[in-house]
Amino acid sequence: MTESSHENVPSRQRKRFAGISSRAYEHPADRSALVALRKLSGFDTVFKALSGLLPERSLRLLFLSDSVRVSDAQFAHLNTMLRDACYILDLEKVPSMYVTQDPRPNAMCIGLDEPIIVVTTGLVELLDEEEMRAVVGHEVGHALSGHSVYRTILLFLTNLALKIAWIPLGNVAIMAIVTALREWFRKSELSADRAGLLVGQDLQASMRGLMKIAGGNHLHEMNVDAFLEQAEEYEAGGDLRDSVLKILNVLPRSHPFTTVRAAELKKWAASRDYQRIMDGHYPRRTEDKDASVSDSFRESASHYADTVRTSKDPLMKLVGDIAGGAGDLGGKLRDKFTAAGAAGGSGSGGTKSSGNGDGSGPAPETGGGGGQGGS
Repeated sequence: MTESSHENVPSRQRKRFAGISSRAYEHPADRSALVALRKLSGFDTVFKALSGLLPERSLRLLFLSDSVRVSDAQFAHLNTMLRDACYILDLEKVPSMYVTQDPRPNAMCIGLDEPIIVVTTGLVELLDEEEMRAVVGHEVGHALSGHSVYRTILLFLTNLALKIAWIPLGNVAIMAIVTALREWFRKSELSADRAGLLVGQDLQASMRGLMKIAGGNHLHEMNVDAFLEQAEEYEAGGDLRDSVLKILNVLPRSHPFTTVRAAELKKWAASRDYQRIMDGHYPRRTEDKDASVSDSFRESASHYADTVRTSKDPLMKLVGDIAGGAGDLGGKLRDKFTAAGAAGGSGSGGTKSSGNGDGSGPAPETGGGGGQGGS
């Protein structure tokens, strides 16, 4: 269903963003993570090699033969949403979209030459119309940003790493690239969430969708404000050991935690940047060739500086203190890790506490490899 027109799109009262560039909604961390990924040793070689070897035709045939292609005749309501999302974000070529049988709620945008959107039956059954509209917009945002290429490579390398894991050191280099790809993809999800909001233009629907992905179809038992409080508690809670555990927990995941996504999206929806887009002031694709790379770097650097400055996470606060000129790194670490440090305890006590691990062994599976927190 790759078409180059927007015929039969529904009458809409939402705003359309003609010629919008993905730069308008891309999260600064998304851009900087992608730059870092491209600088990773060996990435260019792997990327060029895989671009010609990946079984993209096989993927298309697989979905064509074993999933349901969305069209006017099948899942017509999803077809309407897809056309609508492409119209609003002015994506001329409507991607193919498939519904595949899987009880886990998830969606993805893959493909090298042309993007393919895949949603699971679990997601279709979980979300209402407006929540699903935000998800479809999310995936169209991935397509507009060109994320599908890297997502496809991530899926391929993840499967390859599993197949060669038995070879001594055989998957070390591959896992380094997989880890970098996952770091970028988690950030790209924040960009796509913004695209979903631009398409749905209903923040509450976006929030509900994320809550359902986290807690299932029990909205009567959930509360948006309480859900967002979880994100704040997650960020601020604990000590440095908890900060390390957060990093370990998120490493195996392809998606950020849902509470974090909800908090990030709400923050952006309240920002001047979002309001400017809604008012029609945004970068156009025709201007992409003239976009300044140095400006993008500065924006990313500014974002991270603000993140460190305003974060309540103990590790980020420590980084901010150090960057701000606070001395005695050893004392800072000791004070953070041990209560005795505040009373002048010995350095060995701090070392013992930090080396204890306290549950910081291999993180349990969080389902972030593509199921939990999908779409």
